[in-house]
Formats: sequence, structure tokens, C-alpha cells
Amino acid sequence: MVDVDKLKPMANALRMLSVDAVEAAKSGHPGLPMGAADLVTALFMRHIRIDPADPDWPNRDRFVLSAGHGSMLLYSLYHLLGYEDFTIDQLKRFRQLGSITAGHPEYGHGKGIETTTGPLGQGLATSIGMALGERLLNAQFGDQVVDHRTFVLASDGDLMEGVSHEAISLAGHMRLSKLTVIYDDNEISIDGPLKIAETGDVVRRFEAAGWRAERIDGHDFGAIDAALTRAAQSDRPSLIAARTVIGFGAPNKAGTAGVHGSPLGTAETLATRSALGWTAGPFEVPEDIRDSWRIVGLRSAQAHREWRTRYEAMDAERRAEFDRRMRGDLPSDFAPAMTRLRQALLAERPAMATRKASERALNTVNAVLPETVGGSADLTGSNNTKTDHVAPIAPGDFAGRYVHWGVREFGMAAAMNGLALSGGILPYGGTFLCFSDYSRPALRLGALMGTRVVHVMTHDSIGLGEDGPTHQPVEHLAALRAIPGLLVLRPADAVETAEAWEIACEYKGPSVLVLTRQNLPVHSPGPATQNHSRRGAYRILTTQKAEVTLFASGSEVEIAVEAAQSLIAEGIPTDVVSVPSFELFFQQDEDYIDSITGGSTVKVAVEAAIRQGWDALIGRKGGFVGMTGFGASGPYKELYQHFGITPKAVADKAKALLGA
Repeated sequence: MVDVDKLKPMANALRMLSVDAVEAAKSGHPGLPMGAADLVTALFMRHIRIDPADPDWPNRDRFVLSAGHGSMLLYSLYHLLGYEDFTIDQLKRFRQLGSITAGHPEYGHGKGIETTTGPLGQGLATSIGMALGERLLNAQFGDQVVDHRTFVLASDGDLMEGVSHEAISLAGHMRLSKLTVIYDDNEISIDGPLKIAETGDVVRRFEAAGWRAERIDGHDFGAIDAALTRAAQSDRPSLIAARTVIGFGAPNKAGTAGVHGSPLGTAETLATRSALGWTAGPFEVPEDIRDSWRIVGLRSAQAHREWRTRYEAMDAERRAEFDRRMRGDLPSDFAPAMTRLRQALLAERPAMATRKASERALNTVNAVLPETVGGSADLTGSNNTKTDHVAPIAPGDFAGRYVHWGVREFGMAAAMNGLALSGGILPYGGTFLCFSDYSRPALRLGALMGTRVVHVMTHDSIGLGEDGPTHQPVEHLAALRAIPGLLVLRPADAVETAEAWEIACEYKGPSVLVLTRQNLPVHSPGPATQNHSRRGAYRILTTQKAEVTLFASGSEVEIAVEAAQSLIAEGIPTDVVSVPSFELFFQQDEDYIDSITGGSTVKVAVEAAIRQGWDALIGRKGGFVGMTGFGASGPYKELYQHFGITPKAVADKAKALLGA
């Protein structure tokens, strides 16, 4: 039985700590914490397994506050449960510079925050990856060490954002039964009553996507408890649409948009204390209520100890593999395998599209990294992301390592963040570079969190040809390079592609591999023991006392080499620098950067994209051969001629600058 008399004051503690923090900050969103406090109290009282003494326990249940604007609910909850990071002083410093209690929950700021949320819909979409990650690891390591659930608290805004449609259809299709979404259905949005913008039936929408869904009273502890029990028994993901009152307890503002994103104010805060019978002062919690919450925090300690016993009983080799993967370390045979691949490629020097070279590299990567989980947004044959080592994942069957994401680029990117955050998995997924626009919010959030995810983006320029300007990316490289922490790699040939995969697997953050449709010759100099791409830029053609240096990335390196050869034939010493990664290059020491960008009188860059970003290498007075507008539909060789991205154009640009 649910002890309502006990739970009410526990929920009120969440409400008032949240109200007090928002009041102190003079900024924040008190409405959701006040309205959803009963939901969270019932959830943590009996249904979620966590251990505040070990917030990173691998088999903990995951709790995602997708409605990140209600962050004080999470901080208040973790403080009361006994999470060490969330002291009362941190609550008092809500939204202040340097505090871990940021305006929206930020992964890495405090232990217990499972993912960064705030951009609506992304917490929900990320949780799909977490729930999928649990099933994948369970299939590999068994119930004894991987058997946990994912819970999400979502708002109407989360469910209105388009990515939620991608996420819920995917979760329903995959039958992710260990996923439960609690919808804080308070009928209020920032602009006013929800009905001014939304009148759909959320329950029927989820049911149509293959979920188990029901409606309850979100302030009835018994109903919440019973719904969570039913969800745990379902063979499908579950939605609990809980009707709540935003700002519950505020006599004059409850149920209004006015309590959504503004402090209650002094008078309404005092009135709320009176209405809830809360006699404690600001940031004070009566000892008996605090003790009740600490007992809840200790509730799963026994389950944790039992898990530890099962974990320690594992075969030593199997346990070491589990630990390695949870730490995110790569196995010792990874680097030698990649060196052998480079050696073979340098010996063969195959002319191939870098998307095809990526497939070859993936054959090596997937063979030595059992933690990789691949996929594509319905472009497997174009992205070349599936190898013989990975079988497809099917609804209810999680023994494979390949996800058919469907045409869901945003959902795929967000879920891959969730896969990485779940631990023990290195996800990669493919689409066209042009569609990075659909993925961009999740790419940005992944960069903010530092999730190790590899985004494979093919058809990287006008080189894709006949599909035309709708599919030909021109501004996308600049846009991706502008995201802090996102590693963009545009390899020039098969060897650089293998190097890019090695770098991406090692990188402790998200990376993008930008790959061609057209074949490219190998220009990499070797030796196989050296990964030249690690330095971001390096000379592949060197002359004595060069007067001209040509810079290029990807498919345009071939053009730069041909241009250099013609200039050299005319008696103009010319070097060529391949630039697979701006980010890696500008991480080098100043002497190396100067050795690459200095020296020659004339610098010209060539890339089948816009100029933005290149001035950092060539200077404002440097020459650029590339795109200044959108592409066109036609055979790719004709397009390069049409837009003047040719060896002759590059050589002419260099000679013009020499004569200036």
C-alpha cells in the first residue's frame, strides 16, 4: 500500500526547495517541479534502482529529465536522496556561474545527471539509445550484470518537437520494454493553455507507435504507483500520461502560464508555504522528511550489493572485458590492426571512393572492437556502414550490432548519444552530409557532452552529381567545423580514411567522417607506422623553397596535386598540404602550425565548399577555389568544370597571386 501521508510531505520538500532556489536566483521554472513532484516521489519511492553512494553503478536505472527547464526538480531530488555533489549550497547557487546546478541539467556537472537536456525532445530521443544500449549489453553479458530500466519525465514541449515522433516510433518498433516515459500532462505551455497549439490525443499517438499507454491522475500516489507497476510488466515501452497542475500548491498561480518560467515572487511563495502547510524556512527541510528521503536513497543498496556479488562471480576474462568497455578503453590489438590496414593500403594504393574505403576500414574496426554498434538512416548501401561482422538488430532481438534507423537522422543522432552515455558501446551511424542539418541539434548536444559517437557522412560535395543542389552540401563543412568539440575529418584517400577511423575511435567526443561518392587515388606518403592525419594537416608534396603552397581536403587534394605538378613544370616550386581536420591542426604547437602555414609567398586553398574557415590557414589575402553558391544537377566531372574547381583554375589562381 502507498502511504500517502508520508509521501505528501516528501513531495512538498521537492516543491519548496525548487521554489526557494528559483526565488534566490530570480530566474528559473518553478511550475514543473511543483506539478511533477508527486510523480517523481512515487517513482523513486518504490520503482527506480539507484545508489547515491555510487552514482555511476553500471546497473543503475537511468532517469532522464527530458523537460530540462524543470532542472530544480532534479537537483532537489538528488540533494534529498543524498547525492554527494548536490549540497544545499549548490541548490542556493542555482543558475550561478560556476555552480553545478545550471539552468538546465548538464552531463558531467554533477554525478547523477545522465544526459544534458533542455532542447526539448532530445532527452526523450536520447533515452531511446539508453534503453537500446541496455538491451544490447544484456544480450552480450547477460542478466547477471546488465538488467536495468530507463525512466523519462517529459513535457508537452518534448512531445511536440518533431524528434519525439522519430523517437517514439523507433522505440515502439524495437519493443524497448524497459523504457517508461512519464508525461507531465499539465495542459499549459509558455504561451498559455496548451489547446491554443495542440489538441491531439497523446495516448492514442503512442499506442499507434506500438507503445502501451494510459492516462492517470498525476497527483494520486496510488494511481502513479499502480501505473509504474503495470509498465514494469509490459512487453512494450510504456507511456504514463499523468494529468497534473503546473505550479501545484501556489494559490494564485497554479494552473497558469505565469508559473511556467518565472519565480513565484515573495508574496506567492509565502502563500504557497501556507497552502502546503510548509512551516520550514527557505532551503530548510524538517529532519523527519529528510530522513524519509535518505531511506529512499538507501533502498537499492542491497540490490547493488547483490549485483556486485554476481559481477565478481563472472569469469575473470569476461569481467575484464566488461570493465574495459565500461571505461571506454580500446583493446590492445586495435592500434596494430589499424597499422596493418594502412600497410596494406599503401602497398595496394587503390583508387576508391572514401565511402568505400570507410567500409574497408570498418571491416577492421568491427573485427577488433566488439563494442561498435553501427547503423544508417535508410542509406546503408550508400553509406557503406554495414560489414560482415555485424548482424541486424530486430524488434525484440538484440543480439546483433547493426541498427536500421529508418529515415530518422535526428532521432538516430540523439539515440547514438544515448548509446554512448549508456556505457560500453561505441556507436556509429551514416547519412548524407547534406542531411547533417537534420542531425545538427544532436551533434551540438553530443559535442557539449563529449559523447564518443562517430557520424559517417557520405556524398560530401558536388561530387555526388546528378541528385543536384538539394543534396549537394556546400555550407555544411563550415557549419560542422563551427561546433566546438566536434571533430570533423575529411580524408583525401583510402589511407587517410583508415587514419580517420583510428582517430575517431580514440577521440573522447563526437566526430564526423566526411566521405566521397567518387573514386580518389592514394596520395598519402606513408610509412604505415605513422598516422599523418593526427596532425590535422601535413605536406604530401614538398619542393625546395616553395613559392606556392596549395591547401586542400578530401577529393580536392587530387586537384591540388595536379595543379602543383603543372606549376612545378612551369618552374614554380609548389607544395601541397592535405588538411583532413581543421580541429586537429589547430591543436598542434605553434612551431608546427607555422611550418605548415608559413614559408611560401602565395597560399591557395581548394575545397568544393564555401570559403568560410579557410582564412585561418591561408589568410585573408590567400586565394580560394571552391563554391560561392549552390550546386547543380549533372555528372560530377562536368560540375567540377562548370564551377571552376579544376587543376587549371587552381594553378591560374596561384600565378595571378604571384604576379600581383
